[in-house]
Amino acid sequence: MIPTRLTKLLGIKHPIVLAGANWLTYPELVAEVSNAGGLGILAVAQYTPEQARENIKQIKSLTKKPFGINQILVGPGAKENIQIAIEEKVPIINYSLGKPWFVDEVHKYGGKVVGTIALSRHALKAQELGCDALIITGHEAAAHGADATSLVLIPIVARLVKIPLIAAGGFYDGRGLAAALALGADAISMGTRFMLTKESRLHERFKELCLKASEADTLYSSYFDGMDGRVLKTKQASRMMKGRLSITEALGAARMVKNMLNLSMPQFMQLGLAMMFAGEDSRGVMMLARQSIGAKRHLLAIEQGDVDEGIIFAGQCVGGINEIPTVTDVIKSIVKEAEATMKSSVKLIKAK
Repeated sequence: MIPTRLTKLLGIKHPIVLAGANWLTYPELVAEVSNAGGLGILAVAQYTPEQARENIKQIKSLTKKPFGINQILVGPGAKENIQIAIEEKVPIINYSLGKPWFVDEVHKYGGKVVGTIALSRHALKAQELGCDALIITGHEAAAHGADATSLVLIPIVARLVKIPLIAAGGFYDGRGLAAALALGADAISMGTRFMLTKESRLHERFKELCLKASEADTLYSSYFDGMDGRVLKTKQASRMMKGRLSITEALGAARMVKNMLNLSMPQFMQLGLAMMFAGEDSRGVMMLARQSIGAKRHLLAIEQGDVDEGIIFAGQCVGGINEIPTVTDVIKSIVKEAEATMKSSVKLIKAK
């Protein structure tokens, strides 16, 4: 066991967290991570409020261990989903892009609030707003990081704040966990590693593509869903890097996303506009179109395994993953390797 400030704060056994990724996290995977001693997190922005409640209840039926939900705070549905999580007394509420108005309500029932940041200057603000812990996303991560790598960002933030830190971006094994702890983090968050497990719903064809990939086989751009993010290098991802945009495809994809979230067209437009101006580096009015197309192509990869038209968010650590184990085996092996790595470091110091 590797006890840290975060394991004590959240009541979990191991300092390992499932990244709350839309379309990839679902109740069974969340519960599996929590039952194995980590912290499972369900992304609820992909759901209507009714679906969010249903999935939270399903997780409760599958595990008695702590778990969390993740919600982006901009756009329609965010307040409703957060309110449902509070009503259901979800132990951990993780958020991104926005200010957490719900901190006091969560603390009232003993829950914890975890913010997600990619810039060091946002860390102090999140601490001031009452966050109990922070997820720090480095440039190596799948989906949405910023320009600073985990190696640089973690120690900078560790010197700025006093609350526990969860390192995200580039972590997939025990050496990475040991490194994150040495840099000042209290746990690691993993998306790509848990995406490549037996319990993951990612289509087998994309799992195989990931196993064949090297650390150089990812692409980073705002073209994939309107925000800077990292995906696996595929035929479609390479085409999207050229920046061309089909308005016809965008309109069709927008209708798909609107229907999935049960939004009216004005609500959907509001969602896009809110996300455009939520960050400091908005890309203009085409962002909404890219968001819709990105969601469509992401689902093509996950559900249909369409290697020609689909895209999948994946971190640079994909190059270090060469097998598809169970969630339990992943967590056990990471903890075992981290313990061995830290013991080896201590012996080296003693020898000197």
